[in-house]
Amino acid sequence: MALLTDLYQVTMAYGYWRAGRHRVPAAAELFFRRCPFRGAFALGAGLAEGLRFLRAFRFSAADIAYLRSVLPSTTEEDFFEYLATVDASEVTISSVPEGSVVFSRVPLLQVKGPLLVVQLLETTLLCLVSYASLVATNAARFRLLAGPATKLMEMGLRRAQGPDGGLSASKYSYIGGFDCTSNVLAGKLYGIPVQGTVAHSFIMSFTSLAEVEPRVLTPLAGGEPVDLPSLAESWLPQVCELLQVSPDKVNRGELAAFVSYAISFPRNFQGLLDTYCVMRSGLPNFCAVALALNQLGYRAIGVRVDSGDLAKQSKEIRRVFRACGSRFQVPWFETISIAVSNDISEQSLEDFIRERSEINVIGIGTNLVTCPLQPSLGCIYKLVKVNGFPCLKLTEDEEKMTIPGTKTVYRLYDADGHPFMDLMALEEEPSPSAGQELTVHVLGRSGEASKVTPATVETLHRTYFRDGQVCEELPSLPEVRSYAQAALGQLSPAHRRLHEPEPYPVAITEKLHLLFGELRQASL
Repeated sequence: MALLTDLYQVTMAYGYWRAGRHRVPAAAELFFRRCPFRGAFALGAGLAEGLRFLRAFRFSAADIAYLRSVLPSTTEEDFFEYLATVDASEVTISSVPEGSVVFSRVPLLQVKGPLLVVQLLETTLLCLVSYASLVATNAARFRLLAGPATKLMEMGLRRAQGPDGGLSASKYSYIGGFDCTSNVLAGKLYGIPVQGTVAHSFIMSFTSLAEVEPRVLTPLAGGEPVDLPSLAESWLPQVCELLQVSPDKVNRGELAAFVSYAISFPRNFQGLLDTYCVMRSGLPNFCAVALALNQLGYRAIGVRVDSGDLAKQSKEIRRVFRACGSRFQVPWFETISIAVSNDISEQSLEDFIRERSEINVIGIGTNLVTCPLQPSLGCIYKLVKVNGFPCLKLTEDEEKMTIPGTKTVYRLYDADGHPFMDLMALEEEPSPSAGQELTVHVLGRSGEASKVTPATVETLHRTYFRDGQVCEELPSLPEVRSYAQAALGQLSPAHRRLHEPEPYPVAITEKLHLLFGELRQASL
């Protein structure tokens, strides 16, 4: 993957080599300037993939041959010979743990090593971290809206930006708090729970009960096989009477599809209700098949609706389930799970909550994996120190100025256990302590310094890569997911809310503030 980069990284590498600066020690930071989706936080993700890339980073003979063909003919042969020796063995990577809550201007990754190598890593690390963090953050927002009890299913593979985007979306939406995915390959590769039942095409492929084959199902407790189509047909008039629906309006092809699926998956029967009409056909047919299964000792697991007023329909469906449970003395019927899909957005979830829906499972695709509210996190990778000297990008746009020097970042917590500020200090500065009054300068706020006293202090970054090897044990994907949910739970409500949150302050120490000012003055 060494060639998964922009050409200017290679031309700059040649420039460094030509000037004899290729082995000069350098440090860079990867961060974003603004929190996504107009929120106050993001989730950092992509670390494990970044470390996998670093371990394998080197130019093959075929890579070198290709670079010879695209670089100017004046490029010296010795440079290509040097590139063949380049790897990440002298690179050190520090990072926030994957799944951490992160804020604008705070580095997700800190990269140290020879200048040429640090430069060559830029594009690939940005590619691996930016989308991962964006979709994990998007998923976390859906989870915060849905609450802990509602099951969230990622089902965006067919809407994703290609196979790589689809796999990444499945992986990082799981970190952000989704429970499962429809993506079978993601389940195999990452161990994410996979779920899925039927689409409308399955329902539409049947026209009558005569097409059901095989027809019999053995009761759960054993015994003689039973003709399930006939049993379901016997229940249908009773259900229609209860629902005050004419049996003539019920689609028999839909009933056949439900029966056929129930014979195939008697322990996992779920009905898709809206192929024709939810209340006049889909729901009566489902209840008839579910009651037939119940008579044989099986329990249907749920229904799904993919169109219409989902909140309203969920309440109507729950009412019918309660009525069936009561009329036919099947107590578990009223707890049958109701799932919905159909271009679900954050606004959809807010509507479900406001209307007090009866929805248990929500399938989300397009608005999760494509992140339409903000299609890019806009991560940046900038040098902060070269050959022992702090460096600064100076611009008229203060937001685009970088913070110079290699830094240690601390998270400051209040007495209630909520983080209230991230503090960047120069690496050589002593660590702040709990209960210590600190003089800080909040980024984006002009004026005098502020005084803060943290109840607890946490160092944010850990060293994950050194001497060409991962040097910190990486957690499993479920552990990363749990870590992310715990980190989100620590945020104060003011910073966690999704609409007009209180901005989270990021500050620098007095010493870093003075260095910043000196470098700005020297550059004028």
